[in-house]
Amino acid sequence: MSALSPTRRAARATVWLWPGRALYAGPSLRLGPHSGAVACLAVGVDAPFTVHLMPGGELRARTALVAPRVRHQLTASSDRMVFLYLDPGSADDQACRTGFTGGEAKILVEHRHEDDLLAGAAELSSHTPALQVTAWITKATGRARTSYADPRITAAIRRLIDAEQPMPAALLAAELGMSESRFLRLFRDGTGTSYRRYRLWTQMHRAGRALAAGFNLTRAAADGYFASPSHLSTAFHAMFGLTPSALLSQDLTIRCLDPSPERVI
Repeated sequence: MSALSPTRRAARATVWLWPGRALYAGPSLRLGPHSGAVACLAVGVDAPFTVHLMPGGELRARTALVAPRVRHQLTASSDRMVFLYLDPGSADDQACRTGFTGGEAKILVEHRHEDDLLAGAAELSSHTPALQVTAWITKATGRARTSYADPRITAAIRRLIDAEQPMPAALLAAELGMSESRFLRLFRDGTGTSYRRYRLWTQMHRAGRALAAGFNLTRAAADGYFASPSHLSTAFHAMFGLTPSALLSQDLTIRCLDPSPERVI
């Protein structure tokens, strides 16, 4: 692919948020070791990157899908990266996995539509129309929407996303007519991640929406049910490899999409 123009190389960072997914496009960042709560599709827009597995091993790629709960560090030789976060175990996560031709269960590499994904990723910016963003995601995953094979998991995740208060597993299990232990096992088996880690992921979503509305990190932490801004910062660093303030320093734009991709707030 031809080199990107200086204008595109200087493009600001953008995050899109909507139920079941999040997308980042912007500078490659200096990410530390971390372990995600959900699956992450990484795309090196300008050049390959390296995924270092911990405690050992590494893979070099232009596209890679990192499974949840895999401790790793990503080092980029490119100016720009795109990260697409997908609900683990969901239909779009499973479909995305089938699109890769190399790697192993924890880290898949070489998406079969890699050239198209790279070309589309180079066009992602804060000015990209929502429909173009979702079209790129559909190319990556093969699906337009998030869903689960087990309707109880779909119901649990929807309830968790929409909850206006912290949602303990015991309370959600009771609403579904299950014991807490059975619910936790069903959730882990159906998603590949724990309920606790997925709940933390939804808390990050709530905090991100507060930031998108113009609130500071203190308000974002409160909206996300974190005990304090430092609690948010520590959890964010463990999940993404950098602090929220480091991400915000990238002249960040946050766009929140509701389930109908034509609407943006």
